[in-house]
Amino acid sequence: MKSPDHMHRFLFEEHLIRGQHVSLDASWQQIVSQSDASGVALDLLGHALAAAALMVETLKIDGSISLQIRGSGAIHLLVAEATSSHTIRGIVRQSRELEDQKSLRDIFESDKLVITIKNGTAKPHQGIVPLSGDNLAEALQAYFDQSEQLPTQFVLACNVKGASGMMLQKLPEDSGDADAWNRLTLLAATTEPEELLKLPVEQILGRLFHQESLRVFDPDPVEFACSCSVERTRDMLLSLGKSEIDAIIEEQEEVSITCEFCNSRYQFDKVDLGALFNDSDASQISPTRH
Repeated sequence: MKSPDHMHRFLFEEHLIRGQHVSLDASWQQIVSQSDASGVALDLLGHALAAAALMVETLKIDGSISLQIRGSGAIHLLVAEATSSHTIRGIVRQSRELEDQKSLRDIFESDKLVITIKNGTAKPHQGIVPLSGDNLAEALQAYFDQSEQLPTQFVLACNVKGASGMMLQKLPEDSGDADAWNRLTLLAATTEPEELLKLPVEQILGRLFHQESLRVFDPDPVEFACSCSVERTRDMLLSLGKSEIDAIIEEQEEVSITCEFCNSRYQFDKVDLGALFNDSDASQISPTRH
């Protein structure tokens, strides 16, 4: 039976090649329920979330990784974030209908994918990757080829019920079977989307790599979670400056801010706004959250 919302790591014991499989089920459905996306836009978001979950595990960081594409195309924004605590969140925004199936560059009218890695208290690292290929898997494989210099393959699948992905990566010390990488990636590429979405990881790996010796590790759970909070929202308002807040107080009875990722709404009335720049009062602000 398939394990929902999990991350499985596996290792080819006779080759220095590792792999991961992720299944997003209830976590994905929660994101879908909060989004008005459909069709290609929803598929792209599911692929991006599965890929981000796979990547954050591979990079061995204590933080998060986000994939972001901004453009002026029919789909003009895509953000997918995964954390080392095995949580995901994401959004996609579409301004008009897609006329035909197009390349990523045509869909977004953009030529770059921005990858941001946050690791502990270190300064975030940002990489800009050409938005090459017809799908997200191809663009991410180019990223690993260029920046990580580790041959990497992604297989991604999505529907309204779930999003799944599998990743293979060749480790730099590999000097064994020269043909192993080509052979294993060709086998992985034969995975059908329905198989990736519905079958248990053991069955997928058994079908693909039955002639290989594999070590499959215990799974880690994955869930949807948003990092928005009263404190972060208050800090955002503080960043506007006192003069801007004073102008808001003069014009409006209250300010309502809605998180794009989880639809939580934070409402600040005049008393809350007036206390923002008073250190003793600001910590006591308790705006309404919906």
